[in-house]
Amino acid sequence: MIKSEIQNIKLRFGIIGNAEGLNRAIDIAMQVAPTDLSVLVTGESGVGKESFPQIIHQFSRRKHGPYIAVNCGAIPEGTIDSELFGHEKGAFTGAISDRNGYFAEANGGTIFLDEVGELPLSTQARLLRVLESGEYIKVGSSKVQKTDVRIVAATNVNFTDAIAEGRFREDLYYRLNTVPIKVPPLRERPDDIALLFRKFASDFAEKYHMPAIQLTDEAKRMLVSYSWPGNIRQLKNITEQISIIETNRDITADILQGYLPAQAASRFPTLFGGKNTSNGKGFESEREILYQVLFDMRRDVTELKKLVHDIMAERGGTQMNHPSETSVHYLQNPVGVMQDPPVVMTSVPMVNTSVPAVNHISPVKVSPEEVPEVQDTEEYVEENLSLDEVEKEMIRKALERHHGKRKNAANDLKISERTLYRKIKEYGLD
Repeated sequence: MIKSEIQNIKLRFGIIGNAEGLNRAIDIAMQVAPTDLSVLVTGESGVGKESFPQIIHQFSRRKHGPYIAVNCGAIPEGTIDSELFGHEKGAFTGAISDRNGYFAEANGGTIFLDEVGELPLSTQARLLRVLESGEYIKVGSSKVQKTDVRIVAATNVNFTDAIAEGRFREDLYYRLNTVPIKVPPLRERPDDIALLFRKFASDFAEKYHMPAIQLTDEAKRMLVSYSWPGNIRQLKNITEQISIIETNRDITADILQGYLPAQAASRFPTLFGGKNTSNGKGFESEREILYQVLFDMRRDVTELKKLVHDIMAERGGTQMNHPSETSVHYLQNPVGVMQDPPVVMTSVPMVNTSVPAVNHISPVKVSPEEVPEVQDTEEYVEENLSLDEVEKEMIRKALERHHGKRKNAANDLKISERTLYRKIKEYGLD
């Protein structure tokens, strides 16, 4: 496709930027639009994936048919099948009448499944049947329905990991990914960042009836060098904040710095497949949150053990073995210094299913004549940590902290409400 056609499409759909990756994504969308092939749009959150299903629909033979966009991640797991495929009267509590689902309403048109990676496995099986044969069955019905729908899906989920972890069907992935379109993140489009900032600044100046803000040269360099984990959405929000709050219309680097969140480096080890929070990527599963907490706790416990060891060595006036070398330590009684019986330091494991087991130093007084008779030492074997128990305890505490409000608890745990509902049911926390 020639550049002038791509520019016309950008103007029509409000797409700003000249990056090669962005132009390539638009070119693929235009080429696949006249067909009925399924399309999977991938990219990080906030990159503007929602524009591409509209391009595909408007330049297809279905452009006069309905276009329905569905956010799969915003629909509770218990009602997602009813929303997509409809239900019969009496199929479940509250089903007081028959209802058509989105696939019935979008017949002859296009349906955009945003955050398709959040669909539960049972719904994935139903969706696979629609892709293969155009057939589906309403919830509570035994009658097969037919639909003629073009499916365009989008996600920011890493499907390689999701398939390996059993969270997404491999056969469905290949059906959806007939034609892939990858939308590049903003950090890979450095020349477009300043363009987008000027556009947003101009829009907000018109909206709020004020002069548009402008960046100094140093501020522009800072703007381009920032990683933008929230991509275009984050850039737009920050531009609006500055436009409203700052009275000075010339924005310096110092002013801009106050609106850019700190770019924290990842603290996850490489053994978890390289998933991290650097470059703005969030936790990809709730288990990674638990891993982070556990590693922090283990580090703190190790530092605490070393501190206790050093203090006891100093007070005992003699060299002590490192706490990791043995589980029983003796404090010798220096002549003329201590009159009390010697103290035997025994290692007693603290049993707690919500935190890693640690060595708890417990002093036990014995008489001097008993010390030489101690032949055996207690061997401390660290209890294997049950990740499921830790996960269950964290969910329980989050629910208690928010007085049973699951939405707030899910936000606190950085997981979706659907995942929280599933975990509550799995662990019997109802």
